[in-house]
Amino acid sequence: MYVTARADYGLRAAVELAGDGTVAHTVAQLATAQTIPPRFLENILLILRHAGLLQSRRGPDGGFRLARPADKITLAEILSALEGPLPSIHGVAATELVYEGFASALRDVWLAVSANLGSVLANTTLEDVASGQLPRDLRRLLAETRAAPSLGPAAS
Repeated sequence: MYVTARADYGLRAAVELAGDGTVAHTVAQLATAQTIPPRFLENILLILRHAGLLQSRRGPDGGFRLARPADKITLAEILSALEGPLPSIHGVAATELVYEGFASALRDVWLAVSANLGSVLANTTLEDVASGQLPRDLRRLLAETRAAPSLGPAAS
């Protein structure tokens, strides 16, 4: 899975907001805290505000904050707002794929990958990440991953 800079930066900024409670943060504060280019971050934050995930206010006490409690916003919501439905194969949803011949079962593989990815993202909140207290199922997957042999370096 390829994660865009926009998705990575958006998640990092949202988790930063989650970690600091209800305090509003300026673009500059968030950019500095997470080493994100401020101009790029501003556009990301506006997308998340438009999606109803962030609120913003102008003025001396202004800035961005989460629109809901951090334990009520999932990683899936952030990624969907920034990237659209996840994942897709060549821009096509896994449910719409059609493969022929010996590759026909590959569609089911992509559906399983999509379901597992969706499950992890939909069941992990900003609060989970900010607190470092990841959900039990995610911790189990991590333990299994650490015990499994490496798949090798990622292809470029």
